[in-house]
Amino acid sequence: MSDISDNTKSLFLSKIKSCFSRDRFAEYIGVEILDASPGSCRAKMKIEDHHLNSVDLVHGAAIFGLADLVFAVASNSHGTVALGINVSVSYIKSARGGTLYAHAEEVSRNSKLGIYSMQVTNEESETLALMTGTVYRKKDEIPALKK
Repeated sequence: MSDISDNTKSLFLSKIKSCFSRDRFAEYIGVEILDASPGSCRAKMKIEDHHLNSVDLVHGAAIFGLADLVFAVASNSHGTVALGINVSVSYIKSARGGTLYAHAEEVSRNSKLGIYSMQVTNEESETLALMTGTVYRKKDEIPALKK
């Protein structure tokens, strides 16, 4: 039973990675999907010089970009298009480098709306940002995730 579950998880993750490999912005900033399941996603981003702001801290937009990708994966993982309509972010701690990690988890979902929580942490598991996002769920299928 565990093997079937592991195979199913592996196939799902492969489909997710293939589908989101077309996200040019996430690719540009260097986000790597680590794990995904329906309604959930984990990813990482190694901080490079282009992620830093004028005072050599990780730019808020880089942190947001990482969180937005896990939000997108988690909300679209059910195989229908989900478009972000609102995100609230609280930046808690700054970072200078290393690798950042993000996790998104589905809080609530119905036929029209989904609500997700996102957390961004550093290598020491310290929380850098907390976010809540809402998506509008369209009826359009995502073919790569419905196969």
